[in-house]
Amino acid sequence: MSAAVDLVLIGRNEGARLERALRSAQGQARRLVYVDSGSTDGSVAAARAAGARVVELDMSVPFSAARARNAGFEAAQADDPAPFVQFIDGDCALVPGWLAAAEARLSQDISLGLVTGWRAEIAPEASLYNRICDHEWRRPAGPIRACGGDMMVRAEAFRQVGGFNPAVIAAEDDDFCLRLAAAGWALERLPLEMTRHDAAITRFGQWWRRAVRAGHGFAQVGALHPGHFRAERRRVLAYGLILPLIALIGAAHGPVVPVLVAALYALSWQRSARGLQTEGMAPGEARAQAVFLTLSKFPNLLGMGKYWLTRLARRSPEIIEYQ
Repeated sequence: MSAAVDLVLIGRNEGARLERALRSAQGQARRLVYVDSGSTDGSVAAARAAGARVVELDMSVPFSAARARNAGFEAAQADDPAPFVQFIDGDCALVPGWLAAAEARLSQDISLGLVTGWRAEIAPEASLYNRICDHEWRRPAGPIRACGGDMMVRAEAFRQVGGFNPAVIAAEDDDFCLRLAAAGWALERLPLEMTRHDAAITRFGQWWRRAVRAGHGFAQVGALHPGHFRAERRRVLAYGLILPLIALIGAAHGPVVPVLVAALYALSWQRSARGLQTEGMAPGEARAQAVFLTLSKFPNLLGMGKYWLTRLARRSPEIIEYQ
């Protein structure tokens, strides 16, 4: 057991995935806190049975992962606070040994505000969509600008930046990391397995909604930190909006312009496939994943548009779920 670490687990209707997450967390940290965002599937009872301290969020306030993590941090730090807090999502399971290694690294280097590790899919063979996620998670170890929601954070650093921004409904972890770095903290990815994730994406519609959510994150976090996601936003606008408009307008004058636009999409797909192969992916798999990288610009654009329409209407954004 890591005596200097409290663990915050967040979830909403995760079912068997939450039970797996709870089993992986039991006995690992000094204290286990589960934050529930309006589940109706028995998640709260399962967490209590596992010995977790349960926080049930007020359903009259919009849910977000950021809000849940903040509530979990407050509950964990309410009495006898630990110096480090590990965050994981309810669809993840801890890898044995991670907490001790992360705690040791944070204790060794007081300039570090957080450390993260490698997340991997539990069942990448179940679908191409799961394999896309598995590839996304694997990033080089060393100093980083941002990471996903699985992370061990120094409590002092968390308090200094005010935790997560509950108004950010996607890529809230990027926003948090960027604010930590701006406050002078270092961030690092350790070359260690950290969590096993169960995306459970088996249908095109789930993948599409996930890509819409990513686009919302590009726009919202990009508005807060203009330099972040800049390249992603430009690609989405180019391939999701500008090129289709050019093809549509050009079609009135013959097939030449639409054919040229189609060739640009084919070139983009080819570059993506080659890039994935350079990273070690098998050629057939790289070509398949590249199709979805190219196609993702359209749902990304919908997500970006959703953010800006909501902002112009001065409404609070609502979470985008893909399960």
